[in-house]
Amino acid sequence: MTFFLIICSCLAWGGLGKPQFPDQEKDPLFWNTWAQHTLKNALTLQKLNQNTAKNLILFLGDGMGIPTVTAARILKGQLSGQSGEETQLEMDKFPFVALSKTYNTNAQVADSAGTATAYLCGVKANEGTVGVSAAAVRSQCNTTQGNEVTSILKWAKEAGKSVGIVTTTRVNHATPSAAYAHCVDRDWFSDGEMPAEAVQAGCKDIARQLFENIPNIDVIMGGGRKYMFPKNQSDVEYPGDKKHFGTRKDGRNLVEEWTNRMKNKVSSQYVWNKRELLSVNPNNVDYILGLFEPGDLPYNLERNTETDPSLTEMVEVAIKILRKNPRGFYLLVEGGRIDHGHHEGKAKQALHEAVEMDRAIGRAGLITSIYDTMTVVTADHSHMFNFGGYTPRGNTIFGLAPMLSDVDQKPFTAILYGNGPGFKVINGLRENVSTLDYQGTNYQAQSAVPLRMETHGGEDVAVFAKGPMAHLLHGVHEQNYIPHVMAYAACIGQNRDHCMSSGGASSLSPALPSLAALLTLTRLLC
Repeated sequence: MTFFLIICSCLAWGGLGKPQFPDQEKDPLFWNTWAQHTLKNALTLQKLNQNTAKNLILFLGDGMGIPTVTAARILKGQLSGQSGEETQLEMDKFPFVALSKTYNTNAQVADSAGTATAYLCGVKANEGTVGVSAAAVRSQCNTTQGNEVTSILKWAKEAGKSVGIVTTTRVNHATPSAAYAHCVDRDWFSDGEMPAEAVQAGCKDIARQLFENIPNIDVIMGGGRKYMFPKNQSDVEYPGDKKHFGTRKDGRNLVEEWTNRMKNKVSSQYVWNKRELLSVNPNNVDYILGLFEPGDLPYNLERNTETDPSLTEMVEVAIKILRKNPRGFYLLVEGGRIDHGHHEGKAKQALHEAVEMDRAIGRAGLITSIYDTMTVVTADHSHMFNFGGYTPRGNTIFGLAPMLSDVDQKPFTAILYGNGPGFKVINGLRENVSTLDYQGTNYQAQSAVPLRMETHGGEDVAVFAKGPMAHLLHGVHEQNYIPHVMAYAACIGQNRDHCMSSGGASSLSPALPSLAALLTLTRLLC
């Protein structure tokens, strides 16, 4: 059977003959015309957008290295019936691109906590720590005090803006927690995960800090319900499943405390499923807490579309609530499960998560304006993920390479990992992937080195930017540069002096689109 499958595959590839691609691509005029059109669009960028950014949005694809971006682009195209390579992601349409150096102060290959501190708080930090400087040591409670650093979310809140956090992971996971917490251990989700001596020494768990450090975060959406409730309290969605019971040893019900505190606000709402979320009228709600799972949200491919909201749906509701503030808003959006898919060696899960985040980016663009909204898309780190093997044009991104190994004479998939759980040897030889469902949702792509969990990658990641002052994200930068640029664009935090001229008026241009600017927008979107 294996031999038969290989022969059939070879015949199929052989039958392709010359590469399959549109006839128009054979004509040099096609490529020259496309390039000239791109050049004209690029020339319009010479007039820089130096408006003040009323709104700031940061989309963070956790683990979304450049190979993941490229593969997600191909997948997006193939999902719509195209070959994929020529497709544009929404982030591809952003006019400015930079590279970000992701290392932590004590790690060449970074983790999500130290990097979150960099792109949210503006300072590099040690791996495993959030919202503290590099003077803090992981898991050592007594190194917290005096080493706290604040985030751009707090700077925005102090400037009178509305602020929000949307994630597909737990709301107290590494990425979102750096926006509000100061913790020497990213795993201290609740006091139930903390060592007794750390609690006794006065260190606070991350879930508690979510509600206490910046008490009036306008929008909070994601998972992590179990960390908000007393230990052994059953979950509202999975009442009989003990692994989803509450984890708090202090007996506090943080959701109830938030609800009681918010009763004094004009309008607030707690929701825990999609139906409740989509029934919210953004015009009538100013504060929302949405906790949709006890832990992380399910992968988008496995999401119950009746009960679990997508990232796009959460982002749309969030923006419609936040944008009512005349002073604008700051929103952090994390596509957090890209990272989880890669760690598990499940490339299909990871890439579909990336495509869903790109949908959310597109939706955000439709309900905001590039004239007053700076949007940045980046990653915290990469992964040991890649694809290759001289695949032909239009080859399914999850498919086989068009050759057998010239060492073990077995087929291999285009997608491979440098390390991870996909390493399998049978009778001393590499497993024959043609006997497996290598395009299955949870297929674990082969890896060179066996590990229970695949690791992060250490290369630079991309930064895509559009809107006011987006041109300041260019070239190669340290990762902690990102929030400084965003703060500068919005005149918040330590970046305020340039916003006022000697006469007291703002020196940045107001966000009033002219006819020429509208034409520029049309060219960018087309």
